[in-house]
Amino acid sequence: MPSEALLATVKADLERERNALHQQLSELGFAEADDTGLEYDSNFADTSQVTAEKSEAVTLANTLREHLADVEHALKKIDDGRFGVCESCEQEIPEPRLEAIPAGRLCMSCASGKR
Repeated sequence: MPSEALLATVKADLERERNALHQQLSELGFAEADDTGLEYDSNFADTSQVTAEKSEAVTLANTLREHLADVEHALKKIDDGRFGVCESCEQEIPEPRLEAIPAGRLCMSCASGKR
């Protein structure tokens, strides 16, 4: 299991990351799960540009939401005492991997498909 010092550091880092992700989503107009994003002027002459920009914003918001879900999942695992265990093989994940990818769910072997 990860050391208490690592858990404290990782938890603080994940909480900062969660706050940053919420801020980024808010800036895009996606503060809530059902938000459709920033409002665009439907009378703008170049509607294809508006459509493209809105599509890019939605794609970015979806990526941010996926990462946020991973961060929330990792925080829950810390609270439940399950952090540092591979979700595939249930082996301990080495601390260097946890430090590098705290929201990761798999050990190196499972992530690379070697198991």
